[in-house]
Amino acid sequence: MKKSVLFLCTGNSCRSQMAEGWAKKFWAEDFNIYSAGTSKHGMNRRAIQVMREVGVDLSTHFSKNTDELPSITFDFIVTVCDHAHENCPYFPGGKIIHCGFQDPPFLTKDMVNEEEILTIYRRVRDEIKDVMKDLPRLLGTNPC
Repeated sequence: MKKSVLFLCTGNSCRSQMAEGWAKKFWAEDFNIYSAGTSKHGMNRRAIQVMREVGVDLSTHFSKNTDELPSITFDFIVTVCDHAHENCPYFPGGKIIHCGFQDPPFLTKDMVNEEEILTIYRRVRDEIKDVMKDLPRLLGTNPC
C-alpha cells in the first residue's frame, strides 16, 4: 500500500506545487502525492513557467486549501515554508517534516526585470528538485 504525502505551504501557489510536481515525476509509483495551502492564493504563473522549462507540467494544477483535500489519512506532511510549519493544521497519524524553501514571490516582489525574477524562481525550483529526488530519505522510509 502506497504511503500518502502532502506538501503544505501558505498559499499552494508556488513551492508546494513545485514539490508536488517533482515528487510525482520521481515517485508517483511509490507514493500518493498531494499539495495544499493553509489558504489558497491561486496558481503562480511563473512557477508554472519554470517547471514547464524542465518538463514538469503544472498547468492543470490548481490552488487548494487543506479543507479541499480528499478524506484520506496522510502518512507524511511536508511543510515547505515556515508559515505553514508554524500554522500546520492537525493531521491525525501524519508525521510532520519541515523542509523550508525561500518564497520566490516574496523575494521578487520589488523586482522588475523578468529574467532576474525567473532566475530566482529557477533557483528555488532546482533546490526543491534536489530534495524531491531524495524524498524517501527525507521521509525516513524506503518505498521499495
